Amino acid sequence: MLFADRNATRPHLARIARTSDAVRDSLATARAGHTRPREAIISVQDDLSAFVENYLPEDDVQAEARARGVRSDAAPLSAASGAALRFLAAAIGARSVVEVGTGCGSSGLWILRGMRPEGILTTVDSALEYQELARKAFLEAGFPSNRARLIHGLGSEVLPRLTDSAYDMVFVDADRAAYPSYLPEALRILRMGGVVVINGAQGVSHRADGPLVAPDPGTAGIREVARVIRDDENLVPLLLPVGDGLLAAIKR
Repeated sequence: MLFADRNATRPHLARIARTSDAVRDSLATARAGHTRPREAIISVQDDLSAFVENYLPEDDVQAEARARGVRSDAAPLSAASGAALRFLAAAIGARSVVEVGTGCGSSGLWILRGMRPEGILTTVDSALEYQELARKAFLEAGFPSNRARLIHGLGSEVLPRLTDSAYDMVFVDADRAAYPSYLPEALRILRMGGVVVINGAQGVSHRADGPLVAPDPGTAGIREVARVIRDDENLVPLLLPVGDGLLAAIKR
């Protein structure tokens, strides 16, 4: 069994080694002056992003859940974003987590794997077909049915019904335009020391080298939430550049 595990990890380790070599080569090329500074920076950033995404592999169940999400247009998280969610849930010893945007279960799997063994994930989505696929993924991963409470509905309808200060973590991955209305409810149901995580934070960036255009409602929503979280003295924020970008904050 040990040798089988080693053989299974060899392709993944080879990918990591290739990406690490690419990062090193890009830096060396930039130092030698063979590329322009902007091109060198972009090349290194791309190589680093690939390295981060390949660092922690998905198992078969996780990979299949993400594939279902892609086939269903449910926009599943990247592996690195999922690993970050698992890390945060494990770091705070999460027993009770709320997820807005079940999708096909990819993000829920990462969260459940970071939670304490007795923890319960409450996950909300307006698409019943997505939730059925998520339920299937949770069972395939070996989680008992009572570990996940799947609620059909919009986050704006469900979050106000949840108890104050009762949850360790809230993850929002839904309609970006609705993020400003989700945030106050997410903070209300979080306990002190709990963590709120918002997906899609890459929309926070403001490019200065393109035409000035008004942002779409989704981009405007994530930017507004990012501003509020950054300026709130009762929150400790962190922007994680993985996947589509994760904006996290601790409630204090």
